[in-house]
Amino acid sequence: MKLEKSLQWIDDRTGLVKQIEAIAAHPAAPGVKWKYVFGSAVLTAFIMQVVTGIGLLTTYVPSAGGAFESLRYITDKAPLGAFLRGMHFWGASMMVVLITAHVLRVFLMGSFKFPRELNWTSGVLLLATTLAMAFCGQIVRWDQNAVFGIVAAAKMAAHVPLIGPWLARFIIGGDVVGTYTLSRIFDLHVFVLPILLASLIGLHVHLVLRNGVSEPPVPGRGVDPATYRSDYRDMLRKEGVPFWPTVVLRDFTFAIGVVIVVLLLAWLIGPAKLDNPPDPSLINAHPRPDWYFWWLFALLALLPHSLENYFMVLTPLVIGLVLFSVPLVSNRGERHPARRPLAVAAVVFILSAIVALTVAGWNEDWSPRIDAPPLSAKIIGASSGPVYEGAMVFNKMGCLFCHTIEGHGGTRGPELTWIADRLTRDQMTLRIMNGVYNMPVFGRILSTRQTENLLDFLSTRNKSGFAKGQQQ
Repeated sequence: MKLEKSLQWIDDRTGLVKQIEAIAAHPAAPGVKWKYVFGSAVLTAFIMQVVTGIGLLTTYVPSAGGAFESLRYITDKAPLGAFLRGMHFWGASMMVVLITAHVLRVFLMGSFKFPRELNWTSGVLLLATTLAMAFCGQIVRWDQNAVFGIVAAAKMAAHVPLIGPWLARFIIGGDVVGTYTLSRIFDLHVFVLPILLASLIGLHVHLVLRNGVSEPPVPGRGVDPATYRSDYRDMLRKEGVPFWPTVVLRDFTFAIGVVIVVLLLAWLIGPAKLDNPPDPSLINAHPRPDWYFWWLFALLALLPHSLENYFMVLTPLVIGLVLFSVPLVSNRGERHPARRPLAVAAVVFILSAIVALTVAGWNEDWSPRIDAPPLSAKIIGASSGPVYEGAMVFNKMGCLFCHTIEGHGGTRGPELTWIADRLTRDQMTLRIMNGVYNMPVFGRILSTRQTENLLDFLSTRNKSGFAKGQQQ
């Protein structure tokens, strides 16, 4: 009785109890099962991010001089600090995965069609905001990786016509990366984007309650805006399942599973590792984004240099236009994937490309291999003389960081195992002296003797020469 009176008192002052009862009592479409749990799981992940983020804020210092050290203190010394950081990191990863799965489910099942066009639009905005939050979360770590990340973002923004330079200055907070940069990104990550995300979630939930959860698609039963609403109401009246407890318990079970997975990942794997403190003079840096951006990292690295400017400007614009136009150009007709082969093919192609690029981002074949061991005398084919001295120049100048010889070295540049079969001595001289894209100008570094010795060594790298040497 006391609980009932308390609820009556709260409802009399706020009206919230009756609103919650109305939500719990409203029917859901039949067949709304495990494929429909991703939306509520995104909300669960967001709540986890808010809670763990508040915990981190009690110790984090948002200044260029204190951010890195405060995170190192949280990770290494604060009680359960590493576990808290791990929850926040894996919670962000889970949120990206879940909202992506939710968008794909909605698209494949045609749930963006009438009358849920704005449901889709708000979902796309939620996806974009979530990715922006994740990116800002990487920057506020304020390590060497973060500095390279914000510089890369500013460079991309600078290519936007007319407003590019202004946009880049806005992202950096001036002309130089420093305290103003971190302050701006911190404000976005902690205040602006969470408020925007919470508002979009509220709008999305309101639209779902207003328009109802889309029923599972049936082949041959398309969407007709003239009759859909009345057909939907009739279907709910005859076949609808109660939101409470049927749907709620299923969503709750999946949400608990999400929390458990995040807890296990945080405990067993831990947080994202901190790179070196930010240092502009550090040339042996190894910047890379968090795993959910590896595909973009790989795409930017693998693109031909001549296409980079166009890609940075046009790709975000094209992706945005395509996503926002989906419910405008196709808001009626078939919803079942079997009757929409182009939609299925598009999803398969995009997912395959993202997986392939993610694997490429993990391997980073384009990055210099700083730890490459020097060439041995066996690989060189000599232990003294100009050829051997040229190989020593090759080792000393770090050529092996980017070029492979007989399986040894990096893969950023062309393989040089049999370079003499492809290029003449004069052609090699031009490349060494003048440099090419991503290759330094060694003409200013090497002496005449070093250059000649290096050319002597490279000129031996031909199949016929090595075959004769083996026969002898």
